[in-house]
Parts: sequence; C-alpha cells; structure tokens
Amino acid sequence: MLYNPSAFQEQNPEIIQAFIQAQGKGLFITSEANGLQSTFLPFVLYPHEGKNGVLRAHFARGNAHWKELRENTQCLVVFSGENGYITPSWYATKAQSGKVVPTWNYEMVEVRGVATVVEDTDWLRRLLTDLTKQHEGIRPEPWHLNDAPADFLETHMRGIVGVELVIETLEGKWKMSQNKSLEDREGVVDGLNNEADPHHNAKLGLLVNNYLTAKRSEK
Repeated sequence: MLYNPSAFQEQNPEIIQAFIQAQGKGLFITSEANGLQSTFLPFVLYPHEGKNGVLRAHFARGNAHWKELRENTQCLVVFSGENGYITPSWYATKAQSGKVVPTWNYEMVEVRGVATVVEDTDWLRRLLTDLTKQHEGIRPEPWHLNDAPADFLETHMRGIVGVELVIETLEGKWKMSQNKSLEDREGVVDGLNNEADPHHNAKLGLLVNNYLTAKRSEK
C-alpha cells in the first residue's frame, strides 16, 4: 500500500481525477507468474463509469504483458507529476535551530482495480478516438483518426490490444511542505522560484504555492 501520512493525503476525488486526466499516462503494474510486470501506457479516464471511474488503454500486441493478465487480475497504476528536491537551506528553521533535513516534494496518484483484456474492434476504435481527442484537442488543427487511410488504420488496430481497469481505490499524495511552518513553506516557494538557485524549479514552486493557497481557503 501507499505510504501516505495524513498531512499529505489528497482525498478529493475530483482533484485526483483531474490530476489523472492532466497527466494522461501511467505505469501499469501487475504481479504475474513470471514476476512483476510493468508497462508505461497512455490512459483515458472515464470518471462517471462505475463507483470510482474506469481507466482504458491499449498495449502493443507484441508486448507479452497483456498475455499474462488473468481473469480478476489485480493491478496498480501509478501516475506521477511535478517533483523536485527541497534543500534545508530554504527553511527559516535552519537559521533558528538547525533542526532540518533535505526532502523531496512531489505529487502522485495510485489506482488499484481489476483489469480486463479487450480485443473488440468497436471498443478499440472508441478508445483511440477518445485518446486522440484528449491530446489533439488543444491543437489549432487537431489530427483525427479519419485523417489516416482506412486500411492503414485497420492494420494498426490489429497490432494493439485493449485493457480496461475498473477502479476500486484512488489514493492521492501531494507532498507540498504542508507539514512545515508558514515561514518554512514560504522559504520553499521562494527557493524554488529563485533562478539563481541550483535547485530552481519554477513549475514546482508554482504548484506548491497554489496547492497551499487552495488548502488554506478550504479551512
């Protein structure tokens, strides 16, 4: 199970689902007869299907991983986002007591559920259509499945196998210095945003600041 102290737990399913949709890809992990297996897959989340949503993706047919999926196979999918090193030098506490250590800030979600292999052509076409819309939709002239020759697309579809995971549990972990004092948190944000600092990470700095601001507004 995910080590997730209460200070870092994100329990809002809407935030977790939005994170999965924003990331769009995850590490699909199973434990099979041949040991642990993993495949990095682009996923589409259908949040309103089932109790906690359904994830769908596809394997290359040549990937032996899908062949080992048995009926009722329990799976783990890990989605990870922005992350970065946090130096003790950013903490106000360093000058006050010295009682600080390095750490790492990050955001991640673990999804668990049962996977099913799908080879139905209509199902695969729907998945590819939705997956394409998910990533091409932001482009001024999005690419569509119908832009490819029909015979070429049919050949491609014969080379893939679908997988559907009905989500049983969703766990979110946002480690954003929530367990630190206000002064230390402000120091983290300032340090991450400092372009002269060797551990400068503006994306993480913005994320830490926005996340902590949102959490304060919830109280």
